[in-house]
Order: sequence, then C-alpha cells, then structure tokens
Amino acid sequence: MTTIAIPPGMPQYDDVPRYDVAAVRADFPILGREINGHPLVYLDSANTSHKPRQVLDVLAAHYARHNANVSRSVHTLGTEATEAYEGARAKIARFVNAPSVDEVVFTKNSTEAINVVAYAFSNASLRPDGDPRFRLGPGDEIVISEMEHHSNIVPWQLLAERTGATLRWFPVTDQGRLDESGLTDLVNERTKIVSLVHMSNILGTVNATSRITARVREVGALLLLDCSQSVPHMPIDVVDLDADFIVFTGHKMCGPTGIGVLWGRGELLAAMPPVFGGGSMIETVAMGGSTYAPPPARFEAGTPPIAEAVALGAAVDYLTGVGMRAIQWHEKELTAYALDALATVPGLRIFGPEVPVGRGGTISFALGDVHPHDVGQVLDSLGVQVRVGHHCARPVCTRFGVPATTRASFYLYTTTEEIDALVAGLEQARKVFG
Repeated sequence: MTTIAIPPGMPQYDDVPRYDVAAVRADFPILGREINGHPLVYLDSANTSHKPRQVLDVLAAHYARHNANVSRSVHTLGTEATEAYEGARAKIARFVNAPSVDEVVFTKNSTEAINVVAYAFSNASLRPDGDPRFRLGPGDEIVISEMEHHSNIVPWQLLAERTGATLRWFPVTDQGRLDESGLTDLVNERTKIVSLVHMSNILGTVNATSRITARVREVGALLLLDCSQSVPHMPIDVVDLDADFIVFTGHKMCGPTGIGVLWGRGELLAAMPPVFGGGSMIETVAMGGSTYAPPPARFEAGTPPIAEAVALGAAVDYLTGVGMRAIQWHEKELTAYALDALATVPGLRIFGPEVPVGRGGTISFALGDVHPHDVGQVLDSLGVQVRVGHHCARPVCTRFGVPATTRASFYLYTTTEEIDALVAGLEQARKVFG
C-alpha cells in the first residue's frame, strides 16, 4: 500500500495503515475543478462529501439497466432491483458490525432516522399496550446535550411537548467537551432516553460515551447516538458502542443524498410501533384495521430510495477498500497539522478541543472581529470552500458567545497543501478587513 507524506514534525508510526491520497483524489471528478480561476480546495466535507466515480457509476448503471420497484414483482428487473437494494442493506450491516441485517432501516437521512425513534415514543405513549420502554408522560425525562445538531434537538423538544416529558441536557465545557460532572443527577430513574452526538459537527469533539452508557444501563434508559460525523470517518462497531440506536447519513460518506440509516437493536425495533403508514410496511390490511410487517419493512413505508441505497452500498465498498482505520489516521494527522497551522494566524480563535485527541477533522473558528460570511467570501474568491454560519448547532454558538463561525472540515481526499491554502486565504482575509 502506498504511504502518504507525513507532515514535518509529525510522529512516524510504522504500523499505521496508509493509502495513496493522490490515487484517491483521482477517483473524485469534482476535485479537478477550478473555482474563480483557482484549483478547488474543498474543506466542507462535514456538510457533504464528494462522490467517487465508483459510486456515480453504480448510481447511473442502476437507473440505466436495473430500474424497477422492489419487493413487488417477480419479473427480472424487479428481482434485480430487490437483490441490489437488500444487498446494500447487508453491506451496511457488515460495515457497522450489526448483529442482524434486519436491524438496518433505510431512511431519508439522519434527521428522519432520529424522528422515527422520537415518533415511535410518541405513538407508543398513545397506546395502552405500548411497550413501557417507549412510553413517555409527565415526570419522565429526555436527555440530550448542548453540542447537538438541530436534528438531535428539535425532535426531542417536539416529543416533550407532545407527551409532557421534560427535556434536559449536558452542558459543554470551555474546551468544547461534554461536561459530565452532573451525570448521576442528569441521567436518573426518570430518564427514558439519552440521545447524544458521537462526533460534533461544529466542535469536532468525539465523545467518549462509556461512562454515560454505563449510567444509562444502570437506570434502565435507552441510548441513541448520532453518528452522522463519525461513521464516515472512523471504524464504527455497534456492538462495541453498546448503544440502542445509531443514525447516520449517506451523503457525508461518499454516497448520494436522500438516503440515511437507522440501526436499532432487533428486539427494540420489534417493540416499536410504526411511524409512517402505507404500502410495504403492512402485513395485512382490512377496512377495520391493519397489522404491520416486522422490521425493517415496518419503518420503510412506500417506495424507498432504491438507487440511493444501492449507491450507498457502493460507497461502503469504496470506503472499505481504502480502509476505515487508514482514513481515521489520515484525518488525525491532517487535524494535528491544521491545528498547528491555524495557530500561526494572528487573532484566530478555535472553538472546541485544540489538541488532536478526542476530536475529528472538523475545525470551527473566528478570525478576530471579521464576520464569518466575509471570511467565507474571501476564501471562495481563492477557490477555498468552507462553511460559514451556525452549522445547525446554534446553541453551541450561543454557548461561546458568537453569532456564527467559519468551519473547515476534512476527509479522505484532503491534503496538507489544501490546509496551507486555507491558512494563506485567512491571511488574505486579515489584509482585506484589517
């Protein structure tokens, strides 16, 4: 396997898996673009990743040669589509080490996956025969954190409004890590579910969840982890994580938009009432009532995102071929390099951990008093694509007293030269805005 160049001053590890970054970049057609006369420097992968030819070709081939609906016919095209769709489910199950392929539910994205769990709680709470693990009412509590993406805040706020339950949250320290000092009080016998981000999309923090998981098990609650930012960047094993549910999304892991995943423990999915009603999720239908299919079909009403699922399977193949451990180490080295490089920019303030330990390749910062939108426009004029705003994590911005931040995020195709371009662009922004 070809090794990547290690930045000067970085420690050398002979046993670290590596890959040829130039060869990987050649798989991504968009990386050959120019923006405003400059080579494209794409530092917005936390928002959405680019797609290699291997994924684009599978998506096109499915529509060109195998397009049909799934699970509804015995003709050749229908059979091919069904086999490809269910084959993708099996690939994803292996990718996260799910004990059963039936524990993988396809959704539209992570947001929908979280809402499926939240509405299952709501629906179970309305049924006298609802599983007690999913029944919520006044006096019960839901626990999240201050560093969540809006998709892991608003569904639980709405659930609390519908059921009368109370929403509580972990605060964030000045260093951008979860404050677990009040864990015993916060997660208690009234807690029904704890829903936390595994890796923050704004701070880059990777949350070590073992203490929280132990407390969740102690009080008999359920645990959901939002792995939207971790599954694309590091090996994830749902057995080792010991969560009850995880969610992630395809477009951040070299797959297409419009496809996400809810993984849940089989016995919990079987106990959850359906959320969407319609075709495919039923067992029998009569005018007097219906019975429902077992998971995962119970949660996949209507025609699913078939081609998107197949292409996500191709993305999993691609990432597996590169090696998730190698991707993780590549980004760890990039993050260390970027933190050192950004520290040379006068007046720049980084939000989140300032060391490459327990953090991923997402770095949010402020450049003095320059508004992030102005920083982003200068960088774009130089071909450097970053994200500006509150990144759907406004409570984090409020916590650190800023209206917005500039965010640079890395992936398997990012290079140290691109980080150098970012730093040069920030120096240009300093000159423009004084």
